[in-house]
Amino acid sequence: MPRHSKPLKEEKPSVKESLTPFLEANFISVKDIPKLEEWPTFSGEGEYNNIEFIRPIDMLQEDLNIPDEIIVGKLHSLFTRTAKKWCYKMRQDHGKHDWSWWKSEVITKRDNNSWRFEMENAFEGAIFNSEKDKPLTWFFKQKDRLSALHPDMSYTMINMKILRKCGGELEHAIKCRCVEPCSKEDYINAMEDIITRTRIGKTWNKISMESKMVKTISREDRKPERPVLKCHKCGITSNLAKNCTKKDKNQ
Repeated sequence: MPRHSKPLKEEKPSVKESLTPFLEANFISVKDIPKLEEWPTFSGEGEYNNIEFIRPIDMLQEDLNIPDEIIVGKLHSLFTRTAKKWCYKMRQDHGKHDWSWWKSEVITKRDNNSWRFEMENAFEGAIFNSEKDKPLTWFFKQKDRLSALHPDMSYTMINMKILRKCGGELEHAIKCRCVEPCSKEDYINAMEDIITRTRIGKTWNKISMESKMVKTISREDRKPERPVLKCHKCGITSNLAKNCTKKDKNQ
């Protein structure tokens, strides 16, 4: 029988061949790019946040090594409503640019005085009302506003500014329960526990009490009045016709 030849030694892949597609030749495969619905969008309307749009895209680019060409190619889908029209106008006027240029334009062009004035007024007027506001929704809404206005503000300062919108009594109760350092989740849990278990932060509803009084009075007004009994002969209410000794006025 013929002698079997010794199998050749399998060659090990090189280091470059074993690398993931993210790192090979600074290229990412199409299947590894996040789906469009996983990317942030930007409308340029209402209480929008420039930083919350830019930062996730920067993180995707850094973590997955996504080229600028792919990011810029998705902008026409990531910009919506007013921002989409602005994007087309900028592309027509200035031509093709990389992601860094678009970031700069979003920050400088969309962060205008009108938007800042609107955001500041919204935060100043956002006084916590335990009868209407949910702590989780309300707290994160104020956090988003402050983060948009002041991207470099520390989390501690953001939390302190938000707590001041709760009113003195509720603010003091929350601070007594939360020992620094605390996360926003700790503050939210304390708020929910306090307004659920206590009357702190709740005010006497004067309007509802007045409405109850009005309803009570209106019920009294609706009661039928008793008819006044009087003599049909003389017209006096102190006696009846059968007992009347006076002459009939109708005669």
